[in-house]
Amino acid sequence: MVYRNEVKHIINPADKAALCARLRVVARPDPHAGPGGQYTIRSLYFDNLYDKALREKLDGVNHREKFRIRYYNGDPSLIHLEKKEKENGLSRKQSAPLTAQEAQRIVEGDTLWMASSGRPLLIELYSKMKAQGLRPSTIVDYIRTPFVYGPGNVRITVDENIRTGLRCTDFLNPACPTIPTGNAIVLEVKWDEFLPTPIKRAIQLGDRRATAFSKYAACRIYG
Repeated sequence: MVYRNEVKHIINPADKAALCARLRVVARPDPHAGPGGQYTIRSLYFDNLYDKALREKLDGVNHREKFRIRYYNGDPSLIHLEKKEKENGLSRKQSAPLTAQEAQRIVEGDTLWMASSGRPLLIELYSKMKAQGLRPSTIVDYIRTPFVYGPGNVRITVDENIRTGLRCTDFLNPACPTIPTGNAIVLEVKWDEFLPTPIKRAIQLGDRRATAFSKYAACRIYG
């Protein structure tokens, strides 16, 4: 998996409306999005007792990584374990499938089976749970409006209604209480070697500047 370019901007509702209108002309909605062009995401992030992932993010450590489990639209039939890495401002993501039963076992601390799962990413998480004390830490929920553009392998997402599960890590429980983290709307743009001109024009935001905003860090403020 190669590293990709990634930039983020905090935008407002007017920005979002203008951006989405322009992107619908030059890009196409992600095929996984629903009829309204959106889907919901629930992620469960891992950290240790010393908040390693959070502190590395806040301190701007050059090479850092986070593990998370994720599913979409409240449907646990498709769950992925993901590892996201950042280095020199570039990012990459690795992914491995999980069943709902496996995800629940991890949440409950039943992890020995991971070592013999035959899935390298799952084995890596298990080894770091043992060596670094990684454990389920925080649920992060939000709504995503995604677009894709073929040249440059571009992916544009607009994330909003970001909510935190506080100390609840009952990942598969739809009744797990969450609270809003504010009203931030986050534009993320990811691409490979180049960002095509039509996309550059479509995402113009005047005086908006790139940000290092992290949904995980925003949610950890609450616990």
